[in-house]
Amino acid sequence: MRPRDASRKQLAVPSIADSERAMRIREVFADLADLNEEVPVIVEGKRDAEALREMGLSGEVITYNRGLGVHEFCDEIHARYAKCVLLMDWDGVGESLMSKLGPELGGMWEEFTNYRRLLKAMCQREVKDIEGIPGLIRKLELHSPPLSGQSDVRLR
Repeated sequence: MRPRDASRKQLAVPSIADSERAMRIREVFADLADLNEEVPVIVEGKRDAEALREMGLSGEVITYNRGLGVHEFCDEIHARYAKCVLLMDWDGVGESLMSKLGPELGGMWEEFTNYRRLLKAMCQREVKDIEGIPGLIRKLELHSPPLSGQSDVRLR
């Protein structure tokens, strides 16, 4: 085995220009919005759902924090849907929910894990929740000029 090079750890998330990062996050949401026309997205709370609406999702967005326990919530999801996207925050509470909901909803969400993984990587350490993404995009777009050939589109 080769010894690990300390500089390799810094290459996990490449550094890109703020405007490009904002554009990539928007592309993930555009793809998610298309999927959401047929597949519901599950988030933790009301503010997360509002953020998804702000990012262009118009399909069904389900909030977990409605007073149901994990088992009851998952039974309801199984009864109503064949597939779903789990988009929990990547803070401690969100990670805990993923570890509880994931096994209960086995087979329904795994093919969509890249959405959460990509958003988590692109938001880096600046945002650890869904509700913070629209603000992050505004910040990224405010502090950098649009990419050449890109219009100066802002969040609604």
